[in-house]
Amino acid sequence: MKEFLKNHHQVVILGIGNDLRGDDAVGSVLAREMSEIFLKTENVTVFDGQTVPENFTGAMRRENPSHIILIDAVEMNKSPGHIKLVMKEEIANYNISTHAMPLSFLIKYLESTTSAEIILLGIQPKDMDLTYEISSEVQKSAKYILKLFNTIFIK
Repeated sequence: MKEFLKNHHQVVILGIGNDLRGDDAVGSVLAREMSEIFLKTENVTVFDGQTVPENFTGAMRRENPSHIILIDAVEMNKSPGHIKLVMKEEIANYNISTHAMPLSFLIKYLESTTSAEIILLGIQPKDMDLTYEISSEVQKSAKYILKLFNTIFIK
């Protein structure tokens, strides 16, 4: 992550997820928590895209980001809670959450309308059934990500 963020001047974080589908909510939950943590951090803006991340493209572009980080549950056939930086070229290899628009389309649009570097931070879900609870494995990974972002963005 530190290598990806080298020379950043404005970072946009977009959490993606469905609060009704267990671990699929992790991106949205992280976005809400990060919004509070980074509220006064000038070079970080956080959006909770929920199940319609494409609705936030205008607001994201207005931030003139140098870097965009998408956070979402990603089926990688790994153990629950596994975290991976998924490069845009790899996205087609994974089953990514439950959204109307494929993330590859969203990324292509953002690439064509911004000069930002874009990456997906994927978290392996355990359960994406209709439930309001995130598994303990994914909660542990979310806490790790919050700590990591704190060390990067809060001086």
